[in-house]
Amino acid sequence: MKNVLEYKGFLGTVNYSADDRVFFGKVEGINDLVTFEGTTVDELEAAFKEMVDGHIEDCEREGKPLEKSYKGSFNVRLSSELHKRAAQMAAAKGITLNQLVKHALKRELHEENEVD
Repeated sequence: MKNVLEYKGFLGTVNYSADDRVFFGKVEGINDLVTFEGTTVDELEAAFKEMVDGHIEDCEREGKPLEKSYKGSFNVRLSSELHKRAAQMAAAKGITLNQLVKHALKRELHEENEVD
């Protein structure tokens, strides 16, 4: 992966603004909007870590969950041809389209042996 920082299990996406000559980012997978920035990579990383630590402290103080909760369902938009091919493959394997997508995601995430 690129353009991502990781600290204490949190991920931060990173972008660059040429107009402002600054790196900036956002902590992903949380319920709050937590951003960070820096003019150098070292400043960016330090700001990210500071914001993650602050988020953890705020959540502990307020009794809020650290991370966003996920329902386990989401919509996937794809071309009609890809949808058709996936449905045909699922039928040929004797599984549902949902099961095919779960298998593909686990394979992509290198979790083939994980049980549901």
